[in-house]
Amino acid sequence: MTNPPSYPRYLRLLSIAGSDSGGGAGIQADLKTFSALGCYGMTALAALTAQNTRGVTAIHPVPPAFLKAQLQAVLDDIGADAVKIGMLHSPEMVEVVAWAIDHYQLKKVVLDPVMVATSGDRLMAQETVQVLVGQLFPRATVVTPNLDEASLLLGRSVDDQAALEPAVADLLALGAQAVLVKGGHLPGSAVVDVLGLANGVRQRWESVRIATHNGHGTGCTLSSAIAVYLAQGHALREAVGLARAYILGAITSGADVRTGHGQGPLNHGFAPLPMGIVRN
Repeated sequence: MTNPPSYPRYLRLLSIAGSDSGGGAGIQADLKTFSALGCYGMTALAALTAQNTRGVTAIHPVPPAFLKAQLQAVLDDIGADAVKIGMLHSPEMVEVVAWAIDHYQLKKVVLDPVMVATSGDRLMAQETVQVLVGQLFPRATVVTPNLDEASLLLGRSVDDQAALEPAVADLLALGAQAVLVKGGHLPGSAVVDVLGLANGVRQRWESVRIATHNGHGTGCTLSSAIAVYLAQGHALREAVGLARAYILGAITSGADVRTGHGQGPLNHGFAPLPMGIVRN
């Protein structure tokens, strides 16, 4: 038997998330991140939002059948080397995504359980949380909640550095393979993130907080960057470290820029890479 022919192609990154009409978070942030890091970005839209730097004023969910149609259209034809999952508004949408992961045997999946926007607006219905945990935690390569999301998932406050590692352990106990609890909302001059794997491995990153009013979309951007580095073949801990370096650069380079009247976006394109080409 001869080997199938090898051909050049782009690294393919799929975002399953909501749209941010203001362009700073959600699908828009994901696509900017994929492009900045040299990958081909694709989307399956789960919801539309009326949103800007000051907050979310309306959410219009996509029908689950149409989300499934988008996933089939992209994955039947193009495929995906890694997937980032963001805002999912209903249990039915969660089930569609779980079906796609199984049906297309998607292996590198970053789940950002988007429940609360930077502005504090609630983005996920409470009845969806239990289904998300049961269906997607076991299927994801890593789950990346911020402090507000970790608190909602665990039903208790996660609000200081001492609470991070216990939160990681308890989130892993819910069925996740790996959890990155993002400490960007911690008080103080340091930002601390903690990664935990189901095999007991833990890693902690700490960086100096950057003074800026431009923090909109940081969680979306970080999870998208992790997906890119996983697609490139990096191990999870290395992928998280590289993604943190990218997002720190994106925050720093856009720290003084004014966009809108609230929490502005990052500078995703501060050091864009050319589109990378791989061979099957």
